[in-house]
Amino acid sequence: MPDSQTTIGTPAEPQRLPVLASGVELWVCGLAPTADALAATLRLLAPAERARAARFGMPMLRDRYIAGRAALRQVLGERLAMPPGAVDIRRGPRGRPYVVGTSGLDFNLSHTGAFAVIGMTTRGRIGVDVEHEGRQLNVAGVARKFMITGEQSRLQELEPEERRRMLLRLWTCKEAMSKATGDALSAPFRQMDVILDDSGARLLAGPGKYQPGRWALHALLAPGGHLATVALWKGE
Repeated sequence: MPDSQTTIGTPAEPQRLPVLASGVELWVCGLAPTADALAATLRLLAPAERARAARFGMPMLRDRYIAGRAALRQVLGERLAMPPGAVDIRRGPRGRPYVVGTSGLDFNLSHTGAFAVIGMTTRGRIGVDVEHEGRQLNVAGVARKFMITGEQSRLQELEPEERRRMLLRLWTCKEAMSKATGDALSAPFRQMDVILDDSGARLLAGPGKYQPGRWALHALLAPGGHLATVALWKGE
């Protein structure tokens, strides 16, 4: 993914975004901390998080991980009225994180380069995916691998640059849904039919837990030239 140079927010000060949908809270933050900020935010992490950070081979990726976890703790701490370092984050089924002692609170973090979006809801499950709008990719290859026939046909009707941007938007929709369920890349991407039109993004068809009536998709134009989708799932 391309490296974002945005300076929106700091690891210690995620910035709240306007309300996108009822029951949804969103924040953005930068993941390029100074040395002093990194030292301060590292102290907010749990021992397991610090151990994971130490295993990163690249300092840049390590620092972004630390900044992202600290930002998430800031947001959760504010929401739960407790110190960020006291938030007990654990992994549940399919590796999705949750906070011990909370009921009905779901959250998700997505990052690209040095930029992150955090989403939170009390109305089901939430998945977030963000990409830089200038990301270059193999449009034909990604479309063949991850897009259903109808999506591929709609993409072919567009000019190359519009096709690239449309594919990015479709990808954020599917990735956000796969993060809400915890399926990640095992999600049935080629059976999930998403349409983008003047009314926004909608899931037209999908198998099992990806049936349209269970989902709401919301496009987000994030600062710094980023595209994001917030997927809300009613659950199984």
